[in-house]
Amino acid sequence: MTRTKRSAAAIALGSVVALLAAACAGQGGSSGGNADTADADTITWWHNSNTGEGKEYYDQLAADFEAETGVKVEVSAMQHEDMLTKLQAAFQSGDDEQIPDVYMSRGGGELKTEVETGVVRDLTDDAADEIATISGFTGQYTVDDKVYALPYSMGIVGFWYNKDLFAQAGIDEVSPSPTIEEFYGYVDKLDKAGITPLSVGAKDAWPAAHYWYYAVVRECSFDTVESAIESKDYSDPCFIKAGEDVEDIIAKKPFNKGFLSTGAQDGPTSASGLLATEKVAMELAGHWEPGVAGGLTEDEQVPDFFGWFAFPTFDGQGGDPADQMGGGDAWSVSAGAPDAAVDFAKFLLSDEAQQGFAERNMGLPTNPAATDSVADEALSQLIPVRDGGGNTQLYLDTRLGKSVGGAMNDAIALMFAGQAGPQDIVDAIQSAAESE
Repeated sequence: MTRTKRSAAAIALGSVVALLAAACAGQGGSSGGNADTADADTITWWHNSNTGEGKEYYDQLAADFEAETGVKVEVSAMQHEDMLTKLQAAFQSGDDEQIPDVYMSRGGGELKTEVETGVVRDLTDDAADEIATISGFTGQYTVDDKVYALPYSMGIVGFWYNKDLFAQAGIDEVSPSPTIEEFYGYVDKLDKAGITPLSVGAKDAWPAAHYWYYAVVRECSFDTVESAIESKDYSDPCFIKAGEDVEDIIAKKPFNKGFLSTGAQDGPTSASGLLATEKVAMELAGHWEPGVAGGLTEDEQVPDFFGWFAFPTFDGQGGDPADQMGGGDAWSVSAGAPDAAVDFAKFLLSDEAQQGFAERNMGLPTNPAATDSVADEALSQLIPVRDGGGNTQLYLDTRLGKSVGGAMNDAIALMFAGQAGPQDIVDAIQSAAESE
């Protein structure tokens, strides 16, 4: 499972108007039902587990739901960026036949736009029991005290690394929370051993942007970031310092050749594919990485060489070292979908469904009944970090929404290309925020 897999695609401000028009025209999913229809014969489900065991498992869940209820689930499994593009086109079209009944949500500003334009269903009452079970993770899916999506995976980002390649480079000890000096030591030893230290899918922008997001978590306190978002004032110098930290990492030239044209997760030459096939030693990625990598190997099995450590800390940083950057995935139901779609979203949060999700290392489940079912040792070690008391800053592009998040990601991508600096990133965010 992915950020999910994540996207840098930005929507123009004018799309909000189009979304509103679509909402006024009425939403229905390809079942053509409405919210008062409980006996739909077919519902549609869009997700991004489009490879390997994850895809097979979701197909199985759809079949199990049909066997249990008689409702057929038409499944569309897509590469993540394709899914996001198609979702936005569906919302803007006003065509009931194009809008899925159940789809993946990332919360934050993106969900707020969906709520404002009326394309997503309020699940507060319809899924009250499920929401109570996973209440610790519903914050980013709540708008005006109403829950609009059911989070099924919540995790954090960090460096996934190949333990065998680290050993080959003479790196005998790896700190679970290294300093930046220790991190640079890993990079230098790998480089000296002729091993490419890192892959990054800069073509898709968000993997590169993760470096800046995490540097912000380190250099800025959580309250500083939230205050900046609320006030639309990014003048605190910690945002510039974060950009300088990332510039220093880029200056080490640790990335795969052609990283500016490398995709995130699509195929063996993607950033995740390079890690999965042992062409590089590390990648900054989320809790989805074992599942994604497993789908990109010849045998479609999760590699057994994975280790994990947190993004490095910096001397004098303003952020709490326990804070992390991450987020989750949730199931939303379109505003006009039949009640059977709500039943299916709830089914996906059941103990059994979440346990199967965890056993296949597809992510970090939110249902407490499944947290002990995570099979992969490296993945399971993220759970105590996730639940360890620090704040988890939501991916900033998701937190800020499409227009501001897209401008930010574009500026960060330009910095990776050597065409922008720390101030340019802050200026891009400030300008986009003021234009909203």
